[in-house]
Amino acid sequence: MARITQPPEIQSQDYLTVDIEPFPLSATHRVPPQSLEDVADESWRYDPDRIYAYYGNRPLKVLGRLLTILVPFASFAIGLWWDKVQGLQVKNSIKRAIQLREMLTHLGPTYIKIGQALSTRPDLVPPEYLEELATLQDQLPSFPNEIAYHFIEEELGAPPQEIYAELSPQPIAAASLGQVYKGRLKTGEEVAVKVQRPDLLERITLDVYIMRRLATWAQNNIKRIRSNLVAITDELASRIFEEMNYVHEGRNAEKFAELYGHLPEIYVPKVYWEYTGRRVLTIEWINGIKLTNIKEIQARGIDATHLVEIGVNCSLRQLLEHGFFHADPHPGNLLAMNDGKLAYLDFGMMSIIKPYQRYGLIEAVVHLVNRDFEALAYDYVQLDFLSPDTDLRPIIPALTRVFGNALGASVAELNFKSITDQMSAMMYEFPFQVPAYYALIIRSMVTLEGIAIGIDPNFKVLSKAYPYIAKRLLTDPSEQLRTSLRDLLFKEGSFRWNRLENLLRNAKDSPDYDFDKVVDQGIDFLFSERGAFIRERLVNELVNSIDLITRKTWFNFSSSVREQVGLAVQETPPELRDSSKSLEHLKNIWGILQQTRGFDPMRLVPVLTKLITKPETQQIGQKIAEGLAQKAITRLIRHLLLEEEGSPTIDSYSYPVKAPIKRLPPATVS
Repeated sequence: MARITQPPEIQSQDYLTVDIEPFPLSATHRVPPQSLEDVADESWRYDPDRIYAYYGNRPLKVLGRLLTILVPFASFAIGLWWDKVQGLQVKNSIKRAIQLREMLTHLGPTYIKIGQALSTRPDLVPPEYLEELATLQDQLPSFPNEIAYHFIEEELGAPPQEIYAELSPQPIAAASLGQVYKGRLKTGEEVAVKVQRPDLLERITLDVYIMRRLATWAQNNIKRIRSNLVAITDELASRIFEEMNYVHEGRNAEKFAELYGHLPEIYVPKVYWEYTGRRVLTIEWINGIKLTNIKEIQARGIDATHLVEIGVNCSLRQLLEHGFFHADPHPGNLLAMNDGKLAYLDFGMMSIIKPYQRYGLIEAVVHLVNRDFEALAYDYVQLDFLSPDTDLRPIIPALTRVFGNALGASVAELNFKSITDQMSAMMYEFPFQVPAYYALIIRSMVTLEGIAIGIDPNFKVLSKAYPYIAKRLLTDPSEQLRTSLRDLLFKEGSFRWNRLENLLRNAKDSPDYDFDKVVDQGIDFLFSERGAFIRERLVNELVNSIDLITRKTWFNFSSSVREQVGLAVQETPPELRDSSKSLEHLKNIWGILQQTRGFDPMRLVPVLTKLITKPETQQIGQKIAEGLAQKAITRLIRHLLLEEEGSPTIDSYSYPVKAPIKRLPPATVS
C-alpha cells in the first residue's frame, strides 16, 4: 500500500511558506531518538532547535566529524598563508580555487551544496574563486540496489517488483542526494524513480549543526565579516532539506506545472503520487536531449536557439511574474523533446521572490539599460543588497564605471555573465550583501546564458529579456511600476521621448505583448488620481510643443514674406531650431506602433471618441489654452516693454540677427 494516495492539498500559491507543525521538543523527547530517520516524515523541515537538541547529546560524533572537516580546511588555510608569505597569492589563486573545489567534493553532499551556493556569492568569495566553484559537480558513486529497494518498500509499502513492471538493473544517474532508476508502471507508463541515499538526513544535519555553530562563533568574534553567516547557513540548510524531501519536490513540480505548464512550448512531467514518499519519487520519464547536445538536437530538426529563447521567456515569467522559480536549470534539467518542446526536470531546488523584489528587479534592469546609475544605487537598497544607511556617494561612480563599460552601445550588447563578473569585484569592495533569493537568480541566469552561448556565441540573455521587461513596465497596473514608468519618462518637468520610443520598440518584440491592453491601462492610469502628475506634465509638454511649432510656422511665413519683398531674411533663433524634435519623436512612435502586432488605427477611433467626452480631457484642453494664452500675453508684454525702452521693434515671433535680447523667465502653467 502506497503511503500517499493523492496529491497533498496546496492551501495557497505561496505554499512553501505554509507553517508545518515541527517535531515537538516536549518532555517526552528530551532523550533523543537513536536516529533522525526514526522521527522523519513528509512534514520534516529544517529546524535548528531540533538539530541542536539531537546533536547536543552526541559530542563524540560531532567531534569526529569536526576533525574530518577541520583537517583539510586547516591544510587549505596554511597553503593560503604560505602563498601570502611567498608573494604568490595571485600566481597560485587558480590552483587554490581548484584545491577548494576538490576538498568540498571529498567532504560530501553538504559541502558540495555549500560550494555551489558560494559560487553565487560575490560578497563572500573573491572573484577568482567564483568561476571554479561554479563548475562544482555533485556526481558521486551509486549505492547498492539492495538499500534502494529497501527504501522503496519502506516508503511505498510494497517491494519494487510489486509496484513496478520494470526497473533498470542499475541506476542511470547518481548525485549527492540520491540516484535515479528508469522504470515502467504496471499500467504501462515509463517513469523515473528517484531514491535517496542512505543516512543522508543524519549526515546533512550533522554538517549543518557544526556549520551553524562555527558561523555563530565567527559572526560574534570576527569583525571583518559583514554578512549574516547564520542567516546564510539557515537559508542553505532550508534549501537542502527541501531537496531531501521528495514529497516537497513533487509539490514543487505540480505547482510549476500549474503556473507554467500551459505555455505552448513548455512541458512539465507528471508526478505519480501513489508511488511517492519522502525518500522515493516516481515521476514521468521524459525522452529528450540535453540542450548542450546541439548536434543531436539539430539532427532532429529542432531549432536549439529557439529552445533557449523559450527557456529565457519562461525564466522571466518565473522570476518577475509569479515569483516561483526553478533555481537549478543546469543542462541535465532542461531537455529538448522530440516535438520541439522544452521539458523541465528536477524540482528539488525552487525559490520564491516576493512582489516588491520582483518589481525592484524590473526597475533595476530598466535603470541599468537607461544608464541611470543613481537610481540603480537606490534599487540595490530596495532589493536588500545595501542597508538603508549606506553612503551611496562612492558607490554611484563605481556602478557608472562597471556598467558604463559593460553595457556597450545598446541593449543588444548586454551580457549577463560579463556584468556579473565585473559586479562581483565591486561587491567584494563595497558593503554589499547578496540576498539569498538573488544568489539563486544569478546561478539560474548565468547557467542559462552559458547553455545559450554554447549554442549561439552571440546570444545575450539580458537583450532577450528586455522586451518582456519593457512590456511589463508598460502594462503592469501595480503602483510601484506605474511610479517607475513616470520617473523614467519625466525628468525635471521634461518628457523624455527617446525613452518612450525605446520601451515601445522593445515591448513590441515580447511574444505576449497586447497593444490594446497597453492603450486601455495607459488611459486608465492617465485619468486616475495617480496619473495627475503625468497629466500636468503632459499639459506642459503640449503647451511648449504647440507654442514652438506655432512660432516656427509664423517665423517661416514671415521669412518667406521678407524674402519676397526683398528684405533681409533673419537667422532662425536657436530655440526654434529644435522645435521639430517632438514631431519627429511622434513620427517615430507612430512608426513603431505600425510595426506592433495587433495594431489597427481604426481601433483607436472609439478610444479617441471616449477620451473626448471625459471631463479630464476637457480640463486638459482648457489648461493648454490657458498656457498658450499666458505665453502669448507674456511675449506681448515683453514686446511692449522693449519698445518703450527704445529697443528695435520686433515681430512677436521673430528676432533680429544681432543684439541678443534679455528675456523674462517663461511663464509657468498652473
